[in-house]
Amino acid sequence: MQLANSKSQYGAVPQIVHWLTALFVVLGWLLGRFGDYLPKGSARAAGLFTHMTLGQCVFILLIIRFAWRFANPPPPAEKTPLGSLVEWAARFSHFTLYALLFAVPLLGVMVQLKRGHSLPVLGLWQFHSPWPADRATARSILHIHNLLADALLILAGIHAGAALIHHYIWRDRTLARMLPQGRQTTVVPTP
Repeated sequence: MQLANSKSQYGAVPQIVHWLTALFVVLGWLLGRFGDYLPKGSARAAGLFTHMTLGQCVFILLIIRFAWRFANPPPPAEKTPLGSLVEWAARFSHFTLYALLFAVPLLGVMVQLKRGHSLPVLGLWQFHSPWPADRATARSILHIHNLLADALLILAGIHAGAALIHHYIWRDRTLARMLPQGRQTTVVPTP
């Protein structure tokens, strides 16, 4: 298994980071949206704890992604039939995804601390709030957190849809490059 990127394929490290990020974002969003439906008490507390831990993991994976990208640049983008317009849209959407992957967990941390609660950091220790409790501000930040989390999920869906268009319509290797070597399919370009 190739760890580093090549000129035509993402390595195992960016693949693992990519797919774990996708999984954690979806699970975190589901717990954030539907966690209040869990029974009050230990089940709801475990759901909130898991939601916060997933958010922290997304943040850590973002740092790993940037460090790896700096040390081992990704393969160049595949050429598309629509040329520079699609390339510009892809760069803009990736930048926006990265910004949301940073902002959503950060705002979630701020909500917890502005509620006056401590933040369980990966279940290893508690970070106590440096601020006095301010529930009105916490609610305002939570509203923004929820809106941006929804935007993140929508944009991730568009990202996945674009990968499927690359694979099934344009028949290039954009999606295959992010799959493990054993799972790749050979895509034959259409004339």
